[in-house]
Parts: sequence; C-alpha cells; structure tokens
Amino acid sequence: MRFFIFVFAFTIACCNAAFSQKKAPIATAAPTLSGQPVQQTDKEAQEILKGVSAKYKSYKSVKATFIVTIENPDDKSKDVQKGTIYLKGNKYKVNVAGQDVISDGKTVWTYVKDGNEVQINNVKNDENSITPSNIFTIYEKGFLFKFAGDQTTNGMVYQLVELVPVDPKKKNFFKIKLTINKNDKFITAAKVFNKNGSIHTIALDKFTPDVMTEDSIFTFSAASYPGAEVIDLR
Repeated sequence: MRFFIFVFAFTIACCNAAFSQKKAPIATAAPTLSGQPVQQTDKEAQEILKGVSAKYKSYKSVKATFIVTIENPDDKSKDVQKGTIYLKGNKYKVNVAGQDVISDGKTVWTYVKDGNEVQINNVKNDENSITPSNIFTIYEKGFLFKFAGDQTTNGMVYQLVELVPVDPKKKNFFKIKLTINKNDKFITAAKVFNKNGSIHTIALDKFTPDVMTEDSIFTFSAASYPGAEVIDLR
C-alpha cells in the first residue's frame, strides 16, 4: 500500500524535490532500459520538471482518482485497481485495493477491509521512509533525470522524463518514467520498472485541485468503520 501512495505522490510532488538546489546532482552512471547510462541530470529534463513543479506548488489541496496497473511479465498477469487520494499539506487519505490509509501528519491509520481491522503507526520521519508529506524533499539527492523524448497520442503531445536512482542498490526499482502533457505541464502517468521484472503504472483519471477538504477526513473515525479491530503498533 505504501508503494501506491509513494508512486501517486511522486506524480504530484517529485518535481518540488529536485529544484531547491541550483546545481544538478552528478553521480556514477546508472543504466536505463535503452542501455544508455545516465551520467547526470540533463537541463532539458530539469526545465520540464520545473514547469510542472510551478503548477503543483500553487495548489493548497488535491483530490484525484487514479488507476493502478501491475504487470508481471513472467506469468503475463495484469492486475488493475482504481483508487482515490486526497492531499493537503502533510495530510493525506488514500483509498485503493480494499484499504484506506489516513494520516494527519503525525499518525497513520491503515484500514484493511477484508480483515475489518485498522493498524495505527506513528509517521516515520527518517530519510528512508517515503510518504506524501516528505516526498517534497526526500529525492533532492536521490535521482538523476533524463528527457526521453516526445510522444504523440490522440493528437496530444506528451514529454517523457526518466528518473533513475543515484544508488540503485537501495531501491526495489531501477527506473521511473513520467508522462507529462506538454501543453498543460501536467503529469498524466508514472510507470515504475521494478528489479523483479514487474511494472507498476499509475495513470490519473480525474484531477481536482484546491478542493474544499475538511481536516476531519485525515483522522480515523471509529464510527466510519463499525466493529473494526484496532491494532496499535505505536
């Protein structure tokens, strides 16, 4: 579940992380699917992501519906899930795959529908913990960026930007590819290529910025989950 949150939050916020620094990070070469190593972040990719970042920074809150597709080439299976996410500052609520994940910035509640149980954890603030609240800073030194060209679909032009971990040994994936609407500067999809061969894709279905969102939706309400077993792991 935290993986889904990470990928979606990445489509919303990854750009805000990379451009607080004036210089692009430089690291040893990292491979891409094409086999061409990414030696350093390129300027064209930076400019594209700066444009996306400027747009998202103006939003006070976000509501979006999205589609998660998990493909496994080994057995040729494909799993598709639809979800909804609310983001407001360091608070979030995600509903996908029979789970609700809610956070007020201090506590995380994870409700599993099949077991009718909710697990309670403290928000982790260490640098290896990825959440929508720290996604804005966690990748400042963690990725190299590369512009991978334009793609035209149904008359719309999209820009493809690849993100490769500086230290791939610390990640379960080796590349993320973002698809960005060139005209609107809007991220429409994020595709994650995992080391085990699987591919996870999140595509935005509907995006609504600056929605009127009450803070109460970012805390767990027992009344909304009658009979749920509470497991406090704090």
